[in-house]
Amino acid sequence: MAEHPAASSAPSKSGDLVLLDYDLWAETGGKWDLIDTTRAKVAEGAAFELPAGFEFGPRPHLLGGDDFPGALESAIQSAPVGKEVEREFSPAEAFGERDPRLIELFSMHEIERLPEMRRDDAELNLGTILTIRGRRGRVVTYTAARVRVDFNPPFAGRKVRAKFTVVEPIAEPTAKARALIELTYGRGKDFEVHFHEKVLTITVPDRSKFDLAWHSAAKARLIERLRSQLHPTAIKYVEEYTTPPETKPSEAKKAKAAAAPPEKGTAEAGAKPAEEADKGAAKHPAPKRAEHAATKAD
Repeated sequence: MAEHPAASSAPSKSGDLVLLDYDLWAETGGKWDLIDTTRAKVAEGAAFELPAGFEFGPRPHLLGGDDFPGALESAIQSAPVGKEVEREFSPAEAFGERDPRLIELFSMHEIERLPEMRRDDAELNLGTILTIRGRRGRVVTYTAARVRVDFNPPFAGRKVRAKFTVVEPIAEPTAKARALIELTYGRGKDFEVHFHEKVLTITVPDRSKFDLAWHSAAKARLIERLRSQLHPTAIKYVEEYTTPPETKPSEAKKAKAAAAPPEKGTAEAGAKPAEEADKGAAKHPAPKRAEHAATKAD
């Protein structure tokens, strides 16, 4: 675990950006399951599976946001900077009590018509996440004709234990901008950020230029967050598309000819020159197929 600065008695306030280290556990039948962590050793000890390319370490966090349940957000906000805090939360304080009315039954015919079930690699299993009429739920049972889907939050009805440390506030303008990119879209390290004379310039990386998630939602939402945190006079998004240099046709043909191996039957391979081949063909003309066929018929 990374070393944290000495604890400060001054709590953070809603709207502040901070770096946060944390572990979250959910209880089921007396057993605690890890549901999220920023610490590699904790994940390894719990055999916790993470997506490829995941990086451990303190994460940017906007206090008072909607990343965690309200009670947990309040506990993080009131924690002294640099001090590790461990708290347990009831289901009502965490992800809410489980509501049996949010478990619904659908016909298999309706489930098979969903976009995610019409892909070639689609499979229906217990735990499969489906989006039905704008709501996301998990498959809990199914038969040949019926599918039961649970629309409760994944950890509803479970106690939650949290261990967290507010590592430090994020105050430097470019660090704030990068943290907001990470929270809004992800891949914050891939963006170039410059803040000069109240003008914020953000260079968009190649992988995001054609990403619908960036253009359709994240780009506009990020502007609102940047304005509230940095108060810039202007925000500039830079998307640069470099045109590759053109190659002249003659040069391309020469380069291709030089790179190609010699063909069979050429003078370099010991074949007769074209003129000699033509003379030989004149002395010994090849029999015509029609004449050969007529001779065979007689």
